[in-house]
Amino acid sequence: MNEVRTALVTGGARGIGVEICRQLADRGLRVLVAARKREAAEEVCRTIGPAALPLALDVGCAKSVSEAVRKAGELVGGGIDVLVNNAGISLDGDLRPPYLDEEVLRATLDINLVGAWRMAEAVVPAMVRAGYGRVVNLTSSYGSLALMDSGRHPAYRVSKTALNALTRMLAGELAGTGVLVNAADPGWTRSGMGGASAPRGPEEGADTPVWLATLPEGDGTTGGLFAERKPLPW
Repeated sequence: MNEVRTALVTGGARGIGVEICRQLADRGLRVLVAARKREAAEEVCRTIGPAALPLALDVGCAKSVSEAVRKAGELVGGGIDVLVNNAGISLDGDLRPPYLDEEVLRATLDINLVGAWRMAEAVVPAMVRAGYGRVVNLTSSYGSLALMDSGRHPAYRVSKTALNALTRMLAGELAGTGVLVNAADPGWTRSGMGGASAPRGPEEGADTPVWLATLPEGDGTTGGLFAERKPLPW
C-alpha cells in the first residue's frame, strides 16, 4: 500500500515528543504535532517540514481532546492511524509512601493515565472500523511491578503502572481488529522531564516508540512493554 498514514503525537512539542514526530515524518508518515500551546507545535512543524501539522490539544481536558480530534480529521481529510500517547508529567518531590500528596496524585493520574485513556476513546473506534491502527503508550520501567523496589516518584510510578494496565486491557479488547497496542519505555532520556544529565539522547529515546508505531501489517505484536525494542516484565 502507498497510502500515507497519519500519526498523532501528544506532547509533541517537547523532548522525546519532538524526536518521535521527526522520526515518524522521516518514515513517510503525516504527523500531527499536538501540544497545549499551538505556537509551540507550529515551531516544531517548521523544523520538520510539510509532513508535520500543528494541533492544539490538552489531554487533561475532555473537550479539548474531542475538539482536537475533530480538527485533526479536517486537517488530514481522514482518520488517525497511529496514536502516540507521549504527553506526561512528573510532579513528585521527595515525598514517599506511606505519605501522600493527594493533589499531586490526582493531577499526575489525570494526565498520565486518564489523558491517554481520553485519547484512546477518541481515536480507537475509527481505527477499528478501518481495520488498522497503532497505539503506543509512553511509560517507564518505574511503572513495572516486577522491577519496583522503592517508593521514589510515587505518583509518577503509580500512574505508569496504571497506564501499563490500560495498555494490556486495550490490547486484549482489540485483539484481531488490526489495532495493535503496546507500551514503550524510552529510558532515562535528556528532556525537560529527564533532565540534562540523562545518559540517552532524544534520538535513542524515540527509537522504540517509533518502532512500535510503525509495526508492519501482519505483525501481531500487541499488549507488550518494550525498551530498546526488547520486552520488559510488567
